[in-house]
Amino acid sequence: MPGYVPSYSYPKPIFQPAMRVIAAITTTNPMEVTTTVNHLYIDGIIVRLDIPPHFGMQQANKLTGTVTVTGPTTFTLDINSFTFQPFVLPTSYPPGYQDAQVVPIGEVSAILTAAVQNVLPFRTLP
Repeated sequence: MPGYVPSYSYPKPIFQPAMRVIAAITTTNPMEVTTTVNHLYIDGIIVRLDIPPHFGMQQANKLTGTVTVTGPTTFTLDINSFTFQPFVLPTSYPPGYQDAQVVPIGEVSAILTAAVQNVLPFRTLP
């Protein structure tokens, strides 16, 4: 096909904030999340919550929200969790145990301040 340029994936990821394990989530508006270690997030990062069933709060599982940092291990999300079941740490480790996690998936910004490299390589057309 004339003029067709195949798409490609850049081999080195551009957006790299790390996944963090969740220690606590409040039932408030906005929701506050506490991580087990310093999260190193910045305001405006968009995250997804992955909460296995044995942690409760299944209403928040797979929800996404925008981060507002409140401390080194805490941040709020623009999610109203007031009517959600409480988040609880499990007392046992069932088969297939997995921690509750917060996973960065993007950011709200005109300039990607959380990106490691802000300019994608480009390819000129022949």
